[in-house]
Amino acid sequence: MTETVPHITFVCQKNGGKSQMAAALLRDLAGDAVVVTSAGTAPGASLNAQSVESLAEIGVGVGDEHPKALTAAMVEASDVVVVLGSEAQVVVGPGTRLETWITDEPSERGVTGMERMRLVRDDIRARVEDLHRRIR
Repeated sequence: MTETVPHITFVCQKNGGKSQMAAALLRDLAGDAVVVTSAGTAPGASLNAQSVESLAEIGVGVGDEHPKALTAAMVEASDVVVVLGSEAQVVVGPGTRLETWITDEPSERGVTGMERMRLVRDDIRARVEDLHRRIR
């Protein structure tokens, strides 16, 4: 971890849902005290509308974010890289901590739609709050 403002990068495969949610939640929680980026290993074309809607329900916006590809420069600039899910694979160098968050998947229990997205959001939110405590 650097002695300056910590840089956290959230990664998932498409960068349209979970990694964007985590980034928005940390930006909302930490403000300028943390540099936050998000990216995907195979980015899609747009953000998941239900992800954005579930964040809006709790007063968190995504701004002008959009799916983007993970680059080596993003990884190198990060103090912590958080991979959400098991699909994206990321290799980090010395000095960068790698965490993998396997979020409960409500659809495996038949929970769909906004109910599913709220559960995913709340799981990610709890993890983001824990990460925020650890990096301060």
